[in-house]
Amino acid sequence: MRILVTGGAGFVGSNLSERLLQEGHSVTVFDDLSAGSVKFLRACEEFERFRFVLGDLLEQAAIEDAMSGHEAVFHLAANSDIEQGRLQSDRDFRLGTIATFNVLDAMRVTGVRQLVFSSSSVIYGEPSVMPTPEAYGPLFPISLYGASKLACEGLISAFAHNYAIQSWIFRFANICGKHGTHGAIVDFIRKLHADPTRLEVLGDGRQAKPNLHVSECVGGMIYGWEHSHDQVNYFNLGCDGATSTDAIAAFVIEALGLSDVKIVHTGGARGWPGDVSQVRLDCAKLSTLGWVAKMTSDQAVARACRELATELLDQDD
Repeated sequence: MRILVTGGAGFVGSNLSERLLQEGHSVTVFDDLSAGSVKFLRACEEFERFRFVLGDLLEQAAIEDAMSGHEAVFHLAANSDIEQGRLQSDRDFRLGTIATFNVLDAMRVTGVRQLVFSSSSVIYGEPSVMPTPEAYGPLFPISLYGASKLACEGLISAFAHNYAIQSWIFRFANICGKHGTHGAIVDFIRKLHADPTRLEVLGDGRQAKPNLHVSECVGGMIYGWEHSHDQVNYFNLGCDGATSTDAIAAFVIEALGLSDVKIVHTGGARGWPGDVSQVRLDCAKLSTLGWVAKMTSDQAVARACRELATELLDQDD
C-alpha cells in the first residue's frame, strides 16, 4: 500500500517507517523535524519506495498535498516534550488535537480511508482497575497530553462514522528502544554522560509502568491493523510486567558500565505534575487476535538501554 506516516522522522515513526518498507509498502514520511531527525531515516532512504516531506501539520494545504495519492495514514506526530507541554498550556492542543483534526480533514478531502493512530494509556488517568482494559471508564486523564489524546480519539470516532474512515487506535504503554528521543532511559543516559557519579531520579523511584520495546510496538500496530476489521478498532499495546524508575536507573548504569553512582530522588509519588505513577495494561484484546509481546518490560528496558547507550553517546560526541 501507499502509506503516509506523520511524525515519521521521530522515535516510533522512524522505526515504523522502516518496518513498513521492509514489508513491501511505499512510505512517505511527513515531519517538521521539531522532535525527529533525518538521521533516523537513513535505513529508509535505501528503499526506492521511500519519500520524505518536510511539513507542518498545522498547515492544512501542506498535509492535503502530501496525503494525496495515498491509501492509508499512520498518524504518530504529537508533542513529545512533557516539560514544554506543561509550560505552554496550548502545546498539546495545537500539536495533538488540532494536528489530528487537520489529518482527519485532509483524509476527508483526499479520500484516504484508513487511519492508524498512536494514542496512549494516559487517557485512563488513574484508573481503579489494574490491569486496565480498553472498556474502562469514565476516562479522566490527569495531563494535558492525556486530554489531547482522548480528544483525538473522539475526533477519530466521529470522522470514522461520518466519512467512512476505518480507524485503528493503539493505546501505548511506555515505548523504549532505538531512536529514542525522550523518556527516563534517554534522560538518565544524558545525565550520566554529564556527571557519571550522580543521577537525579524524579519522584521516589517507585513509579512503575510497562515498557514495550519499539520493535514490538510497531509489530503490534501492524498486526492489529492487518487483523482487525471494525469501523473503529482500539487496543491497549503493552507487555508483561512493569519496570520501576529505580530499576530503569539500574539498567542504564549497567549498560554504561558505571559503578558507585549516587541516586538522588526529588521526592513524591509522581515524577512531575500529571505523571501517572502506576500503570498496568490489560492487553488481552490484542492477544485474542493473535499478537503478544515476546519481551517482558524488564527485558525491553535492558535491550533499550544497550541500544541507546551507544546511539545517544555517539550523537553527543
